[in-house]
Parts: sequence; structure tokens; C-alpha cells
Amino acid sequence: MPLIWAETLIWAELAWLGDAVERGVLIEIDGDRFGAVTPGVEQPPLDARRLAGVTVPGLANVHSHAFHRALRGRTHAGKGSFWTWREQMYAVAARLTPDSYLDLARAVYGEMALAGVTGVGEFHYLHHDTGGARYADPNAMSAALVQAAAEAGIRITLLDTCYLTGGVQRPLEGPQLRFGDGDAARWAERFQAFRPAGDHARVGAALHSVRGVPADQIPEVVAATGDAPLHVHLSEQRAENDGCLAAYGRTPTGVLADAGALGPATTTVHSTHLTAEDIGLLGGAGAGVCMCPTTERDLADGIGPARALADAGSPLSLGSDSHAVIDLFEEARAVELDERLRTEQRGHWTAAALLHAATAAGQAAIGWPHAGRIATGAPADLVTVGLDSIRLAGTRADTAAASLVFAATAADVRHVTVSGREVVRDGEHLLLGDVAARLSATIGAVLP
Repeated sequence: MPLIWAETLIWAELAWLGDAVERGVLIEIDGDRFGAVTPGVEQPPLDARRLAGVTVPGLANVHSHAFHRALRGRTHAGKGSFWTWREQMYAVAARLTPDSYLDLARAVYGEMALAGVTGVGEFHYLHHDTGGARYADPNAMSAALVQAAAEAGIRITLLDTCYLTGGVQRPLEGPQLRFGDGDAARWAERFQAFRPAGDHARVGAALHSVRGVPADQIPEVVAATGDAPLHVHLSEQRAENDGCLAAYGRTPTGVLADAGALGPATTTVHSTHLTAEDIGLLGGAGAGVCMCPTTERDLADGIGPARALADAGSPLSLGSDSHAVIDLFEEARAVELDERLRTEQRGHWTAAALLHAATAAGQAAIGWPHAGRIATGAPADLVTVGLDSIRLAGTRADTAAASLVFAATAADVRHVTVSGREVVRDGEHLLLGDVAARLSATIGAVLP
């Protein structure tokens, strides 16, 4: 079992404290929280553990579909599209059971921990058995995901997703039947009955999309969610916009606004194809936006207006979505680099702003507003990135934040602490051991 650090001293060679990277940061851990945090301590005390490299707060993976990890590298034959990719995803969904999903998600969350992720927002819609029949425990799949996160040593926000239609005004069919509850009232009954086991888990809600939830059902989902996080896929594909305009005479953003679904607890995912009016509605409501650049480019979705949304008032967070890769550093730099390609200009986001999106803003988006910062009283999450790789050789303190954002990868993560518990040491997962072997076995078991 991993060490539980209680009233323990950590000395970080370099640490990002939200504004800048500081040298010699002495960090006290008291149970699952940070005690005093003191920069400028030149030498580590004899009783302190030394962390070499750059230490940052725990990363938040705001948008995850754990079972999509099984598709990595397997969807590139032929030209294809988002919609042909979706058929391959459905084939994997059709084979999962609560037991096999537990095994797969445990390994996927283990990969996240190795990448420095301490909290995940699991956008979960695979609720039921074949044909849509309910399990004896209607939330068996949800419980499996919560257990998987516990065994992998990370926090989870289970975003229970309402998914009622297979397209705008089209019924669910085939494997999609496993996603649906019939209507928003039956979804709400199941959603409100779920009580996750463990302090590492919280529950939020999600609307799959405006194509997945009829407009007249959205207000009931919003009411059932209360003050919990509410997430929604938004305008990922132009076809979604076209179908919504044809059915409702409104963009998907307009439909959400009319239904009362936009507010500070809302996070829209992708938000790729927006009008200027959409951007104003989202920013004016204080709704967040989660960008998932590695998935968006993998599926040829397009480049979303992240900078315009942030300027309008929408906080930015990041997710790995389909897990084409699991690397929050790659997601962070892609926001800036994609914007450079689109505009032919540099300098849209500072390194500090992108680290904030990957840490504090992301943790807040999944309902852990005090996490994602190295500060007294915050959950004691630490991620240490080694500077001994070929990618980061030559990094200096004054440019270390930019080096992390624009050069580091998940492979550079050396140590991870989650809520005061050491989960990764020297690149090894202390709870799960060989995560790669687990992934190979569990993916092989669920592929059609």
C-alpha cells in the first residue's frame, strides 16, 4: 500500500504556485490537505522529502469517456469521419459489462495518474444492459467507474449523462439503447438515487448534447442537477448545428439558453462551431468551456474559438475525451498552437493561463473548487515533472512554466500525490503496478 503522508515535509526544487515558478518551496502536508507553503527555502530540511524537477498542482482531466481508450490507434484505416468513428465506438460499448468496464476503467485511470491527473470528470452514458434493460442495480456501471477511480488512486466526478435520442428527433437504436432512460424524469430518478462510495467521488450531471436530449426535456435535467456540475457536448459537428436549426430554429447554444441550462456550474465541451451570438450567450452566463484538442483534431472536428470564449467570460478547462492520447500538457499547448494556425499569430495564451486551465480551473469545473493549487488548506495534490529528459534538458526557473506547457509530455511525470497519498513514485504506479500490461489485457478483452 502507498504511504499516507500526514504532517510530512516536502521540499520542491521548483514549484509553480499559480503566478510563477518559485525556487526551494517547502510544503507541509497535514493528512489530505496542504499546511504551510513557504517558497525561497534554499536547502531542504533533513526531515523533508526532496522533489527534483518542477512541481505543479494536480491536473484535472475534465472530459473523459473511459471506454473510448480501447479505440486508440484503431480508427484510422480509410478516410472515415466522426460518424464512422462513432460506429466503431458503439461496437466497443456493446461488449462492456460492469465487471469488464471496471477492469478497463481502472487501467485507464491508472494511465491518467501516471500522466499527473489527480481528478477526472467522467462523462458517463453507458448505463444499461443490452437492449436498454436495467441492471439489478440501475447504477451498476456508475459504481464500477467510481470503484475504478478509487483503485487507481484518483478523484472522480461521475457526470451521469442524460441521453434520450440518437439525433435530433430520432430514436435511440442498436447499442445506443444502452444509453437511454426513456425520458428525463426516469433519468432523474436514477441519477438522484446514486450515492457514490468514498470521499474521492462526487456526482454531477450531463446532457449528452442537444441532439441527444430533446429541447423540452432539458429543463427537467437542469432542475434535477441542482448546484452540481452540469456538462454538455456542444456544437462539436456542423451537422449538429444544422439539425438543431432545422428542428428548433435555434443553434444548440440558443436551445440551451432558452432551457435555462447555461450558468457558472455549466461546462460546455468542444464548442467548436459557434456563432458570435453563441459566444456572447456562453460568456455572459459564465459557462465554462472544456477544450479537448487531441480528440478534436483526431476526429477532424475543427478548431474551437477558445480565446474568444475566454474573452467573453467563459473559463477554460481541458480534457482528453476519447483518449487518443492522455497528456494534459499536450492538450494545453494545443490550445495555443491551434490558435496560432488559425490566426497566423502567436501569443494568445500565457503558459500560466494554460497551466491554470489544466489545474485550478479544471478542478473547479468538475466540482472540486479548492483543488488545483498548492496553497494552505487545498487538497494535497502534487505532480512533479522531471527535468532530466531530452525534452526538458536546459530548463531554467524563469522559463520553467513555458517549458512545461510547450515541451513536456506525460512521460516526464515522475511523482504524483493525490489528497496526501503518494500514488506515483519514480514513474511507477504504486497501487496498480504495470499499467501498460493491464491496459493490454483489458482492451483485448473488450475489442470486437
